[in-house]
Amino acid sequence: MTIRLGVNIDHVATVRNARGGDHPDPVEAALLAARSGADGITAHLREDRRHIRDADMERLRAVLPVPLNFEMAATDEMVDIACALRPHACCLVPERRAEVTTEGGLDVVGQAAHLGPRIEKLARAGIRVSLFIDPDPAQVAQSAALGAAVVELHTGAYAHGVAGQIERLHKAADMAAQCELELHAGHGLTYDNVGAVAQLPGLAELNIGHFLIGEAIFSGLPTAIARMRTAIVVGFTSAE
Repeated sequence: MTIRLGVNIDHVATVRNARGGDHPDPVEAALLAARSGADGITAHLREDRRHIRDADMERLRAVLPVPLNFEMAATDEMVDIACALRPHACCLVPERRAEVTTEGGLDVVGQAAHLGPRIEKLARAGIRVSLFIDPDPAQVAQSAALGAAVVELHTGAYAHGVAGQIERLHKAADMAAQCELELHAGHGLTYDNVGAVAQLPGLAELNIGHFLIGEAIFSGLPTAIARMRTAIVVGFTSAE
């Protein structure tokens, strides 16, 4: 098994915030995920704090035995928080307040002047910078030019059955290899569709959240993680 599994715990916080108070605790969910085989934990501190809160990020940074991947908008506020927190990695994502979830990748080509100084500041703080992008070779190449260490390919269109997406993902993966970028992927992945993504050449990590938290309601988080890891292995090994 060479593909890491990162587990996003945002929607444990969504359930907590629906009633207020402290239960269920996303930090406890993160610790359970780590004990159950997650290779890392992802949490998105949104500008409107709709699920994960600042205090959650501080606690995650203090107690996690696995790397913390801090998803965030490329704003000065978030960059300052990340530089103070110093997680293992930051994944810069587009963010609109009206969206239910992240709906597409960053336009790295069009926003290079905005992203460049923020990527540089995060890197100077010792943080690995990942850019969440659509599977477009031009976006991959620009990510490398701006100094990102990682690109994470948005798999939402593939997950929704849009034609031609596996081919797009493979072309973007090939460009990531040419640019010597570490390759991650995520969004909308399930037991049934993760296998084809696991076959992307050079893929190092998958980040999956909403589906796993939803499945955990029925089977428990350890079982959901174990089943997802099996699906990833089956997809990965079938490509060999």
